[in-house]
Amino acid sequence: MPVPASVQWKDGRLPVDRSFSVALTGKVDERLRNYVFRVERRLEGRTVFEFSREPATDSSKASLLIETSSTGNAIPRLGDDESYTLEISDAQAKLTAPTTVGAMRGLETLLQLLAGDKAGFYFPAVSISDSPRFPWRGLMIDSARHFQPVEVIKRNLDAMAAVKLNVLHWHLTEDQGFRVETKKLPELYQMGSDGDYYTQDQIREIIAYAADRGIRVMPEFDMPGHATSWVVSHPEIASGPGPYKIERQPGIFDPTLDPTNEKTYKLLEVFFREMSQLFPDAYMHIGGDENEGKQWTANPKIRAFMKEKGFKANHELQTYFNTRILKFLQKDGKIMMGWDEIFQPSLPKDVVIHSWRGQKALADAARQGYSGVLSNGYYIDLMYPASQHYVVDPIAADTTLTAEEQKRVLGGEATMWSEWVSPETIDSRIWPRTAAIAERLWSPREVNQVDDMYRRLSIISGQLEELGLTHKRNQDVLLRRLAQNGNISDLKLLVSLIEPVKEYRRYQQRPQSMLSPLTGLVDAAQADAAGARQFNQLVAGMLADRNSPKNFDAVRSLLDQWRRSAKSLGTLMESSPGLFEAKQFANDLDDLGAIGLEALSFIESKSKPPSGWHDEKVAALKAIAKPKAALELQVVASIKSMVDAAGNN
Repeated sequence: MPVPASVQWKDGRLPVDRSFSVALTGKVDERLRNYVFRVERRLEGRTVFEFSREPATDSSKASLLIETSSTGNAIPRLGDDESYTLEISDAQAKLTAPTTVGAMRGLETLLQLLAGDKAGFYFPAVSISDSPRFPWRGLMIDSARHFQPVEVIKRNLDAMAAVKLNVLHWHLTEDQGFRVETKKLPELYQMGSDGDYYTQDQIREIIAYAADRGIRVMPEFDMPGHATSWVVSHPEIASGPGPYKIERQPGIFDPTLDPTNEKTYKLLEVFFREMSQLFPDAYMHIGGDENEGKQWTANPKIRAFMKEKGFKANHELQTYFNTRILKFLQKDGKIMMGWDEIFQPSLPKDVVIHSWRGQKALADAARQGYSGVLSNGYYIDLMYPASQHYVVDPIAADTTLTAEEQKRVLGGEATMWSEWVSPETIDSRIWPRTAAIAERLWSPREVNQVDDMYRRLSIISGQLEELGLTHKRNQDVLLRRLAQNGNISDLKLLVSLIEPVKEYRRYQQRPQSMLSPLTGLVDAAQADAAGARQFNQLVAGMLADRNSPKNFDAVRSLLDQWRRSAKSLGTLMESSPGLFEAKQFANDLDDLGAIGLEALSFIESKSKPPSGWHDEKVAALKAIAKPKAALELQVVASIKSMVDAAGNN
């Protein structure tokens, strides 16, 4: 995962034992040597074998031969050749790539191919030819709302490389924090960060770490809106009177940079010059989203400026601002990128549009000559299941774009906005779902079977743990804490059936600030509740084939389990204050089990329920479906389908 562009399975297998060795030929650099070393260590961890730390001297006898014809760019660039071929026979695995980065991508495929049986570990014989569908395959991490330490960024870079993502979009300034050290304007981070920021040495460390994994690092400095942390130290460049303080709440706020004030541009010119020297990537993201323009409308000086310039709307003023910023970036050799709101046909064609609005907006920009990247449909912070992200394609299947226009759709990015994530929970909000998005951006469009995606996603999720990700293990950590170190088996069953509310409803369901602990049951719960998906599939299968006793037995077994767990779960929740807000779920689980068993008995016996039974149960399910503690049971719809089926006997 991602599925390669071309795979041909063959007969045979290459054994993997203690004698496993690697030889490197062609143009070999230190990045490739280091990558091979890390891959061998991961392979050791899976096989429990200790391999030689020295490369094989006889390439014909090596278990794995890697041949690269070029080292490629030491600092990754958009459009780098990431292709490779992998040939595995009984005698040897041969990985051939035109660049170091291509070899990295092939090594990740090789690792995923490792299998084992009673005869031992092996790689299956196969012929693979692979290259990405899109050149821009990214993950945006918001370190501004909730700061994410260096170790969090590093382990997520390792995971990105494992699924062949190649852009870390690093959101570094926001209303809630200014997270980058600037030596020219130190007051920005000193007054705007609460002390949580990245030093320039740490940023260089992350950039080098990413480059060693074939990943670009593109910073985002959001403006002219989302600018509170800028104007805490520099109220003179704000569009409204100060003083200002760092924002502690989620949402969209009024503080906006003043596009009519020359002091604004003097400060930003200094800032962008310094950041352009710090970040080597060709692209720099200026945000540009969600500027509601309230301060502009309320400021007589700004209104007068707009009248003088002939601007009739705030978006024209923002275009003026963007054009001024663009000159700074161009002077420093950078290409400007921004969210949909920056798009105006007057901008130079090399400006990249980052679309949160969707495929149509991206296609419209492509028709007018602009390159773009899609994030609409990949907002992983909204807690939608992997299946929903997986079916979103940067280029719609029925697109009317020409072949040349389609080339301007560079790819996509998963977006991890951090209103509701801490270093303890962020991995569980990114992974494993982002692996499904990575596949959509790498693999052919025709690779689109959701059930098979979930089968492979489960395997990849476990493999990602070897990189230090905490997306699986920290759920138990949070649950043990909530249960005061009591038995969490019944709590785990509940969590496998519930998910956090979707989109931005958490704001209303469970109000919190940026200083609130993110340690509740809603933080332990994850998207794609595995128990719910299993139950829903069983119910669908049972209703499709009512002549199979096996289907009825499987559903009945789970419903009985829910009722048993509900009783002990209720006792646990009554004595655990951290779980008080979710106590109703114990009763709901018991009621769901009871309703489901009643419906099952009617369906199985093909008998008619009593008059009024159907409406009574539907009303009860409607109450159970209501969110509690910003969580929702994901099995209610399946129970209702059983009630409906019983009612239709």
